[in-house]
Amino acid sequence: MEQRKAAIKEKFANEEYPIHIIGRHLSVTDAMKSYAVDKLKKIERFGVRVIEATIVMDIQKLVHTVDFILNVNNTKIKVSGRTDTMYASIDQALGKLESKLRRYHKRLSEHHAKGVKATSMNVNVLEGPPTPYLDDINDQIEEENLKQREEELKPRKVISHETLPMRTLSQEEAIMKLELSGDQFFIYKSEADQKVKVIYRREDGNYGVIEPE
Repeated sequence: MEQRKAAIKEKFANEEYPIHIIGRHLSVTDAMKSYAVDKLKKIERFGVRVIEATIVMDIQKLVHTVDFILNVNNTKIKVSGRTDTMYASIDQALGKLESKLRRYHKRLSEHHAKGVKATSMNVNVLEGPPTPYLDDINDQIEEENLKQREEELKPRKVISHETLPMRTLSQEEAIMKLELSGDQFFIYKSEADQKVKVIYRREDGNYGVIEPE
């Protein structure tokens, strides 16, 4: 099943930070771009420092999805909206973003002013499956022939190597970053004992912390 990835990618050079817009399985219209950017500008009232923003719009099986991925005060924040129209999805995602910013506004400001220490951490990026949504895999398996299924299920390969900062954080700050990012886990160096730890989301909704030996 062929996909059109990153069909559109534009950079909006506004007063403070670039905004990248990516369209998947659709042509992003100027009206969509303007609507998303105008909505995003409303978070300026929170006084946070946005370094960069990426907006990803996608349509699959009549579900309109939009992801906002922001670098705010050097903290990744990701929110998503999924409805039957792109404009409603934008509204839904921005509502979630404003909710997160209201909740963590004070902590984000304090965290930025604190001047968090960081060390470099190497990250290998593995090639992912062709479809971006796990809930589409079963449908895709039924539709594809055996050769295509084998292609999807074969071991993935490393496609890039990156070096990312591993920051020294308190446990509360690590939890905040994990919640804001929407990721499944977060690696950090503990401010209390200077040990590398991995905090992750449990299936019961709570968090677990792994302390490698």
